[in-house]
Amino acid sequence: MKKIPNSKYEKDLVRLQIELVKMQEWIKASGHRLVVIFEGRDAAGKGGTIKRITEPLNPRIAQVVALPAPTEREKTQWYFQRYACHLPAAGEMVIFDRSWYNRAGVERVMGFCTDEEYQEFLRSCPEFERMLVRSGIQIIKYWFSVSDEEQERRFQKRLTDPTKRWKLSPMDLESRKRWMEYSRAKDDMFAYTDIKQAPWYVVNSDIKKHARLNCISHLLSMVPYEDLTPKEVELEDRPVQTGYARPPIEEQTFVPEIHDKPMSDT
Repeated sequence: MKKIPNSKYEKDLVRLQIELVKMQEWIKASGHRLVVIFEGRDAAGKGGTIKRITEPLNPRIAQVVALPAPTEREKTQWYFQRYACHLPAAGEMVIFDRSWYNRAGVERVMGFCTDEEYQEFLRSCPEFERMLVRSGIQIIKYWFSVSDEEQERRFQKRLTDPTKRWKLSPMDLESRKRWMEYSRAKDDMFAYTDIKQAPWYVVNSDIKKHARLNCISHLLSMVPYEDLTPKEVELEDRPVQTGYARPPIEEQTFVPEIHDKPMSDT
């Protein structure tokens, strides 16, 4: 497949981000509650898409939840408990960068839960989500699908990129060896949790830029927002400011202005 030119990608992304701001304003004004779940294999492009969605948004309205491994105390709680406390109030949008579906994915494959806990999750999860939908929360679930070859290429790239090397955790390296096991876990998860009230939407993410644009476009189509953009504001002339004397600059500590100096050739 031919990749979208960078110029068109940037233009389309800006257009979609303007619509995201409109959606945000409608969510705030209407009291809508929205949960967006991002799941998929490691290096599938979830994080990059989330960044493009939240980049223009107010973090007080659009929050990202990316929970670490559960503590010993959390392991003794009702499984959904630590996720439930992050659900949105009126006028909020919550994005889960991985979610309660950890149990059906990494915990199942890596043996971090028992068979009984896994089976209980498959029984409880659809009812949990139906309960949320009945309470007025809209749930949109995305699965980012990446091919074995493309995932491997991205893993190899992380080895040489110092800004991405942190992404190669021991868990990522182990998951790399278990492609088939994760595929089976995903298929089983879909069989139980692809429900009418909260279906799964699969995003083909072999080309990251395509995946971002496609996902954002779909997200916008799923929320019945209206354009509530306020009228343009005209700034009045500022009144003359008097009666203030700035303290001496020498008494303040400034960040060194490294970048106002010519760069060294060495």
